Amino acid sequence: MAGALPRNPLLPGASPDDETIPAPVPTPAVIRAVPTARGEAVPLHDDAPTSLGVPGGRAAERAADTGRKRSKGPGARELRRQETRARIVDAATELFAERGFEAVSVLEIAKRAGVVEKTVFNHFPVKEGLVFDADPPMRAALLDAVRHRPAGESVSAAAGSFVVTAVGALGAPEAAEGVARMARVVRSSRTLQVREREILGELTDALAGLIAEETVATPGRIEPWLSAHAVLGLYTSLLELARDRVLAGITGPELGAELRLQGRRGLSLLQFGLAGYAKRR
Repeated sequence: MAGALPRNPLLPGASPDDETIPAPVPTPAVIRAVPTARGEAVPLHDDAPTSLGVPGGRAAERAADTGRKRSKGPGARELRRQETRARIVDAATELFAERGFEAVSVLEIAKRAGVVEKTVFNHFPVKEGLVFDADPPMRAALLDAVRHRPAGESVSAAAGSFVVTAVGALGAPEAAEGVARMARVVRSSRTLQVREREILGELTDALAGLIAEETVATPGRIEPWLSAHAVLGLYTSLLELARDRVLAGITGPELGAELRLQGRRGLSLLQFGLAGYAKRR
């Protein structure tokens, strides 16, 4: 994963145009998208950056499974279930990449995966679930970044730094092909575009709810919602920028530097208006 901003990137007297690249910081997982060919770190793949953010996917799931195996180990039935799910996702990945989300039926996915159609629906009740997690890992990671911010740090600084770091991972050279594939799949599907906006709306609501709870905001106060929308607006802007650049052939260090710079500028803008709001006491 790539680094992005320090938690308080704008120091007194600093300019939003400051191009200093901060030291790398760990990036949590965000939203899994459809895994593609094995071995690529991409949003449509096992170890891929996700459609709305950074590396997640079955790689993270397998790591968790490994931990469970060491503690008690899954039974044979659970192992078969996991393998079936993986085959379904791989089949969907291949077909979506070949022909687009809308042109592929669940029955076709089932046939390529070697299962019946009902099995696909048992694992993924809706077709969009093959691309986006119903409960994206980003939700917990984003809220944790806010809950565990140090004293004196604002919500916009903690959450904003988190999303900039997340999207910054899309600048990794190994992520380029996956980001491009995901961009093409999502942008060619009205259904996926709508679902992606719904997910971002749900993340916004979750963040706003946490801020409102923490600040004991009375019903009708707009500050929690304004703060949350600003942070997720920055996230969406950087994500679309990453997709545009990768589709234009810009990847690797050049893309990573641009995402960090633009993220720094956007986060600095948030800080001017929101830095004093909801500081931990």
